[in-house]
Amino acid sequence: IMPGLLSAPVLLAAVSSSLGKPETRTHYLPRLGWGDELIWAQTYEEALYRANTKFLMVIFHLENCPHSSALKKAFAENKKIQKMADEDFILLNLVFETTDKHLSPDGQYVPRILFLASPSLRLADPSLTVRADITGRYADRLYAYEPSDVGLPISNMKKAKKLLKTEL
Repeated sequence: IMPGLLSAPVLLAAVSSSLGKPETRTHYLPRLGWGDELIWAQTYEEALYRANTKFLMVIFHLENCPHSSALKKAFAENKKIQKMADEDFILLNLVFETTDKHLSPDGQYVPRILFLASPSLRLADPSLTVRADITGRYADRLYAYEPSDVGLPISNMKKAKKLLKTEL
């Protein structure tokens, strides 16, 4: 895990419902190996628009970070994660420097996975952006995950889906 990094590619995922028409499979360059068969949005704004009633999952990583690369490989190779991402999430992978303090509640380090509150809660109070009740296993890096933690993102994705139903 690399602490103190200010610039990081971001993978945003929004929990989606099974409502609506099927999405066209369009691949964009920013998928960066996290799941080449998944549907990707092109911009952060597009992801937010498409996820206006959905929970968001944000994965911060760096391409040249060995910890990020190992987590990406575990994420991409895990059939359960890929199936949930395909069926229940809108994905976006961006490379930019984030200055949003709400996306780094306990510091800027990679890789980290944040689950964001439902849009209605985010609009009511932006400080509630990141869910403090959906975290990794480390007390000093609440949102850090490692390849050996692959079961934890799965259970957290399931938890986010359940919370979405109760918050909407």
